[in-house]
This record gives sequence, structure tokens and C-alpha cells, in this order.
Amino acid sequence: MKIFSIINYAFNYVIETSRLLNIDESHSLRHSMEVYHFANEIYNEESLKIPYLKDQKDIIMCSAILHDMCDKKYMSEKEGIEKINNYLSPYVKKEDLSIMNQIITTMSYSTVKKNGYPELDSYTMAYHIVREADLLAAYDVERCIIYQMMHEKTDYINSILHANHLFEKRVFKYIEDNLFVTDFSNRHAPILEEQAKIKFKELNEIYNNLL
Repeated sequence: MKIFSIINYAFNYVIETSRLLNIDESHSLRHSMEVYHFANEIYNEESLKIPYLKDQKDIIMCSAILHDMCDKKYMSEKEGIEKINNYLSPYVKKEDLSIMNQIITTMSYSTVKKNGYPELDSYTMAYHIVREADLLAAYDVERCIIYQMMHEKTDYINSILHANHLFEKRVFKYIEDNLFVTDFSNRHAPILEEQAKIKFKELNEIYNNLL
């Protein structure tokens, strides 16, 4: 099946699963699209240096789109993976699904901090492309606020404060923790970090004016 058909199926799965499980917009379609966008940008550069990545493009893009459709915050990871496999099995080879499963279940920030990177041999760069695309998308300040408001039921002002704390504790440490290995991410992460800091400055000014 052509890559654009697989992509359509993957996005449709995000829509249906998010609706079924009430996954808020911080982890549903918009986020999937943003991670997919970053994965494409990183892939376009890395595939020029690593030609065999072209044979892994469907794995990379589907993993980028579907990575949160087994997120433990919303469902059982095991059941989520099984449902993804059942949905894609008519269109994706079993061995490719196995690689996707490994990428999706080992790419989160907390998993990497706890266990390090998995051994994926020739699929190691595919893994990093998807993982880094998700990290780049994490610089979205409003996404963090939305998650707090929608999933944790925190009010707007306290959601801003929580997001500020989370970014200082985690997101703003991505670069110094050497979590980026690709040239694209190493160029863009500092830009996204600076944009996030400006956004927090603006939000803090709004917050202070409300006091």
C-alpha cells in the first residue's frame, strides 16, 4: 500500500480512538499532526545521509502519528498496542508492526530517562526520528496547559503555573540532557525553547495583572 494511504488510515485511527476514549486535544489529532510534521522534517534530512531510511518511511510516519494511541494516561498500553496492530495488520507487515511497537513503547521521556535507548539495530535512527519529533512538539506551551485543564481538571491559572514548573524541570533540560541526536533537532530545539520562554513571559505578565 502506498505511503499516503497508510497515513490516511493512521490519522483516521487517531480520530476514532480519541473520540472513543475521550483523549483530549493535547494528545489527539492536532498533536499527532504536529509530531508527524516534525518527523517528516527530520526524516527528509536524515534520509539524505542514511538512504535505507527510505524503506522505513511508513514505520516512521505511522509511529509518529499513532505514538499516543497507547498512552498509559488514557488506556492500557498493552491493549492500545493490540488495537493498533489489529487495525493496521491488513496494511502493514507483521515485522514492521513489531518495530513500530518497540518504537512507540520505548520513546517517552520517562521511559528513556529510566531505561535509556533500546537496541533497534538498523531501525535506531527511525526510533530517534519519532522520539525527537515528539520532544520538539513538547515545546508547545499551550498543549501542556490544555492537558492540565482537560485531563487533570486544573483551572487555567494553576495550569499555567504547573506548565511553567514542568518546563523548568523537564522540557528546558532536553538540550543539556543531550536528548537530541539529529542535526535538525539540534538546530530547532534552541529556537523552540526560546519561543517557549517568551510565551511563559507573556503568560506570567497576564497572570500578574490578574493579581
